[in-house]
Order: sequence, then structure tokens, then C-alpha cells
Amino acid sequence: MMVNERRYPIGVQTFSEIIKGGYVYVDKTDLVWKMTKVSKYAFLNRPRRFGKSLLSSTLHSFFAGQKELFEGLKVMQLEQEWTEYPVLHFDMSTAKGQESARGLQERIRLQLKDYTRIYGKDEDEVTPGSILVGLIKRAYEQTNRQVVVIIDEYDAPLLEVLHEEENLPAFRKVMQEFYVPLKACDPYIKFCFITGITKFSQLSIFSTINNLKNLSMRPDFSAICGITEEEVKTVFAEDIRVMAGKYECTPEEMFLKIKDRYDGYHFSKESPDIYNPFSLLNAFDDGELSSGWFASATPSYLIQQMKHFRTDITSLEILEEPADAFDIPTEAMTTALPLLYQSGYLTIKSYDRESEMYTLSIPNQEVRIGYTKGLLPIFTGIEVGYTQKGFALKFWQALRKNNLEQALQEMKAFLAAVPYVEGFKKKLEEAATAEGFYEYTLWLIFNMLNVYARTQVKCAGGRTDMVVWMPDAIYVLELKVNGTAKEALDQINAKGYAAPYVTDGRRVVKAGICFNIDTRTIDDWIIE
Repeated sequence: MMVNERRYPIGVQTFSEIIKGGYVYVDKTDLVWKMTKVSKYAFLNRPRRFGKSLLSSTLHSFFAGQKELFEGLKVMQLEQEWTEYPVLHFDMSTAKGQESARGLQERIRLQLKDYTRIYGKDEDEVTPGSILVGLIKRAYEQTNRQVVVIIDEYDAPLLEVLHEEENLPAFRKVMQEFYVPLKACDPYIKFCFITGITKFSQLSIFSTINNLKNLSMRPDFSAICGITEEEVKTVFAEDIRVMAGKYECTPEEMFLKIKDRYDGYHFSKESPDIYNPFSLLNAFDDGELSSGWFASATPSYLIQQMKHFRTDITSLEILEEPADAFDIPTEAMTTALPLLYQSGYLTIKSYDRESEMYTLSIPNQEVRIGYTKGLLPIFTGIEVGYTQKGFALKFWQALRKNNLEQALQEMKAFLAAVPYVEGFKKKLEEAATAEGFYEYTLWLIFNMLNVYARTQVKCAGGRTDMVVWMPDAIYVLELKVNGTAKEALDQINAKGYAAPYVTDGRRVVKAGICFNIDTRTIDDWIIE
């Protein structure tokens, strides 16, 4: 039996601990070095668990002059001076979960306290911002060197109250007061690096630091967080071989399984393929393709914003948008799209230079399954556990056997027996149209089973309600509520909805499906 004895830094976000502990480390130090030369003030946003904290810690060790930690890494060919600078490093994720602005202030003061023990504190320094000013100036005076300021997860305290009209302004005011000194202390600052998920433009780091360089969508820094496909193939070649032994397949086949599950992220118009590092390392550590990124639930702030903006969840499969539609400040949002992109639930798939339009989509299998599981109860009132209990396996097996008749029988029985009927009924009543409700209910269930489905698919004759792609069959579905299955099938044939797929090589199956709004399940269907 093959055993993988490598140490993976699961939950380890401190650069020095990774190096000293002999953990697997994917060398990004050349990009780290390059970033320090681009701008005095730099900002980078990436989804959660993508290595922002490790990047911040690497910068901390670099500017602290800890040369011994970088022996054998790429930066050794680039850096010549290795000057030791005073570093003030703050992790704002520790300030999450506060119930009041006063509590948030106290949590920030607690982080500042570690540095006041080193550099001192004047009596008139009371607020977090005034304490930070004093720290920066005294650190400069005491060391005769400029100060490096690192703020990791700057927006963490705000995301949790994003939908709270009362708390958000008060929390924002606290954070503004803390960030103001960064501009005022410019002569004393050597380098300032800020990470987060979103962009709150009204915070002072964006509104007063007019030379803050946003590196988030720059192609040359696309790979600074996450693991590239080339790095997967080289750094983790042995890990893939070991896992292939457990899955009884070739390393090449194992790589494709890993790629399907964790690849697909792109953070610029010319980005290489980026894999989710947290999920990838967990998979190698566990020896199986788990979904580590979804070990915790879909963030509540994201769900709240999707509900607030009445997001059409079925439209997320493929979106064509200009950059200013998804890479915009949080306060300027008119849809949930920016949060979906910035949180990693959508990513860039391609870029067209002529139209300057980006194509966005769900990144990979892990996100698709976890995401739809999180949305199913929110948008339909159907509990995930109930969906997976018996129904999912039977439905999936019927589709794999090309038995749409049996699959629809399973679906009819499942919807008829959904518990908490009032919740299901309420969601149906809230939907823009009954047909639309059943469209996204089916879409969520298909995606949860990792079956590729799209709704409102354009063709020459109009829009097909739903197209489902299986390995050896394509299903063209038209849905009717309180109509007839024959009307639905006749519409497919009359408007040529199946025509685009006849040359695909797979079997094309057409189905008219009728839902009954009173029984809230499938009433009838005709398959051709």
C-alpha cells in the first residue's frame, strides 16, 4: 500500500512555521518580491481560503529581514539587501463577530496592544486610529527605518453586517477611523499591503489613499494566491501518483479528476488555470477528493445579498459582463454579481478583447455542488438532507441509464412528498413565475448531482426552458404549469429547440413536462 508522508499546511498560515516545520510549500516568493516593487501601497482581493494570510505572513518575514527562511527559494536570486524593517501586521478576521461598534473598537485595540508593548503608547492615544499613528511614528523614530504595515482581511468585520442597515454604517465608521492614518503617515511608511474579499470604496484606504494600487486583476499577479496547473503537475506529481493508487486509476486519469474538482479559477484576462489551494491540500492529505472549501457553509452575507437583489440563480452558468459589472466597489452594487465573483462563486472563464467583455461561470465541480446544496433550501424550501435521502441516487442512476421516464417518475414522487409543504409553497408564491420556480428547482437539483444543465438556452427559434447534458445523451426540456405536456412537446418541435444538438453525436431526447400548481409536482410528461 502506498503511503504519502508529506506534511501539508492545512490551517497553517504562518510562513516561518511552514518553512521550519518542513511543510509542503509552493514557492511564490518571486511574485512576492515583484509586488513590493510595483507600488508603495498595494491591495489584493481573493476568495476566502485562497492563501491571502500566508501571502501576508510571507511579506512580514521578508520585510523583517528573515533571510534564513528564504534559503533555496526564488527570491534569493532577486533580493540583495535584506534590510530589517519594523512590521505592523494586523489580521482583521479576528475582529469578526462583534455585536456593536464599541466591541469592534475593543477588538482592534487588542491587536494594537501587542505593538504598544514594543513601541509604547501616549496617554492621549485612545481610538484605534490614534494609537496606530503613534505606533507608526515611534517605530520609525526608534529604529530609524520606515515601517511596513500589513492589514489582512481588512473587510472581515464588515461582511458579516453587510445587510444590516443599523450596524454597517457604525462599523464602517470604526474602520475608517483606523485606516485614515495610512495616508497621514506616508513619510514613515516603507510599504503597505492590504488584503480582503471585497472592495468598500467608502473606506479611507480607497478614498484617501489615492495611490493605492489594486493588483487583483493584473495578469502578472494572477497566480500569487492559489496553485497553478503547472505547479500541480510538478510540485504534487508524487501526491497525484499516490492518490491514483487509491483510486485504482492512472496518474493521468487522477489528474483529470483533480482538475475537474478543484481547477477553473482565473483572476485576470490572461490568468493561468488556478486551483483552490485549501481544497487541493485537503484532498492530498485525506487521500480522497473531498470538498474542503465547503466544510463551512456558504457565507450568510452572500445569501442575504442574493435574496436582496432577487438573483436569478439559473443565469449564473454563463454570464457575459464588462469588468465594471463585477469588479466594482461593494457600495455600488446593484446586483449580487460583484460579491459572487469576489467571493469565488463565479470566476473569469474567458475575455474578448474586441468587445472587452468577460465570460463568467461557476469555477468547478466542488463549487457547483456545494453552492447548489447551499441554495436549494433557500430558494425552494427543500432541505438538502431530504433530497439526498434516496431520491438523488435513484434519479441519478435513471439518468445514467438514459431512462428519462424513470427519472421523471422519481422526481414526481419526490416533489409530491416534500416535507414542510408550507415552506415549499411560500417559495413558489414568491417566485416571479411558477414555471421559473420549477426551472430553478430542477436546475439546482441537476447541479447538486453534478449534472450539467442550463436554463433559457437561446436558439434560432427562441429560448429552450432547459437543456441537460449527459455523457451519452442531451435532454431538451420544455416546462408548462397547468398546461399540457403535449403543448410543451409541440413547442419544442415547432420552434426547433433540439436542432442545435442533432450533430453532437449524442442521443437527443425531447420531453414536454407539465407541473400542477395545486399538487406542486409533475402532472404529466411526453418523451420523444
